[in-house]
Amino acid sequence: MRTLKDLLDESSWIGTLTPVLRARVEETVARPCPAGSLVCRRGERVEHWIGVIDGLVKMANVSADGKPTSFTGIGTGGWFGEGSLLKDEPRRYDIVALRDSAIAYMPRATFMALLDHSVAFNRFLITQLNERLGQFIGMVEHDRLLGPDARLARSLAGLFNPVLYPHVGASLPVSQEELGQLVGLSRQRVNQALKVLEQAGLLCIDYGGVTVLDLPGLRAYEG
Repeated sequence: MRTLKDLLDESSWIGTLTPVLRARVEETVARPCPAGSLVCRRGERVEHWIGVIDGLVKMANVSADGKPTSFTGIGTGGWFGEGSLLKDEPRRYDIVALRDSAIAYMPRATFMALLDHSVAFNRFLITQLNERLGQFIGMVEHDRLLGPDARLARSLAGLFNPVLYPHVGASLPVSQEELGQLVGLSRQRVNQALKVLEQAGLLCIDYGGVTVLDLPGLRAYEG
């Protein structure tokens, strides 16, 4: 099982910090979040920058008429919530654990101290925000122009984004039900789409997961 130390040690900016600032960062709290539980809630004041030590969570909302919408998944090694911290606004989405996960909660004051004193951290944030913006623009395009097989391909490619999730590797332990929740498809339809993508040589369906064979191909797949 991965630990908070693993998540922090892998962060590109950690090695540039002064001992005092690093000590503050190491006061970040780790909490278990069982599958189906809320990591954070829509509408609450944002008091933490949040990282996924181990596991998989989804960013989601429910409309006024009760229709659920999933925006993206965030896997092991990913951080999120910086936009709401920078704007100092209530959280605009729920984060739900898709499986048992370990989550890091860095206090707002520590995040702001990093922003004020670490050039490397600021560069990391700029890159992350730019990458996330590109991801969401792509999602709007995919939902409007692509069929289910291609939407699944693009969503899977997003989970293997080397900038947002640099330590995910080539294989991801994700169930077809979890993928369905991320893409808005039934488990049966996800199964069909995965078989299509496997036949195209883009991935291999493993027991309890997926191994990507051609990441550029997944990103460009249109069906």
